[in-house]
Amino acid sequence: MSSTRAGKSGLAAEAQKKIEANFDPEEATKCLHWIQMITHVPEIPSDPSQIDGSHDKFYQLLGDGVILCKLIDKLFPGKVNWQDKSFQPAKIEAMKIMRERERIATFTKLVQQFGVADTATFPTESLHEKGALNLAQVCVCIRALGIEAQTKPGYSGPDGFWPKKHEKNLREFSDEQLKAGQNVISLQYGSNKGATQAGMNIGKSRAILD
Repeated sequence: MSSTRAGKSGLAAEAQKKIEANFDPEEATKCLHWIQMITHVPEIPSDPSQIDGSHDKFYQLLGDGVILCKLIDKLFPGKVNWQDKSFQPAKIEAMKIMRERERIATFTKLVQQFGVADTATFPTESLHEKGALNLAQVCVCIRALGIEAQTKPGYSGPDGFWPKKHEKNLREFSDEQLKAGQNVISLQYGSNKGATQAGMNIGKSRAILD
């Protein structure tokens, strides 16, 4: 995980503090607990009472992208290429940082392919670069992924862990009902019911003299 970016100052630092203030350790703990139940990675305790959902620990666990890729691989099998160079160890620090970023990018790309809206994902910097972190948005993405996963056939995770995805209320109409609707004049266009020309007097009357 990168720590090479220069620290922010002034208004930028204040803005970053506000972003980090949105981080909820309880929500982060819930995200980590769900990840553990799906992946069974040893880095996250199986006992939720022992999970540390603090800002620093959340960043430490997920910031290199490995656990997140294991998560999407469990939910979306066969999409992660574990033979890719981004999953190979790197001796050079710059190369290590680049591969961490590539893994996070792989996760967010596959999450969108899985069905999560683009607005619920996050840019790589939000999880990788200190001084640009937005871990609250990372939690939003994991939550959206969990909600989407619950709708997929073969999902083996905990049922009801996340809220149910909103389902569209689709209504079907017969041909007769659709045709009947074509003959109705919407009140948006006014009404001609009971209208006649009786009593109409448009403009000034013409005087006829004998």
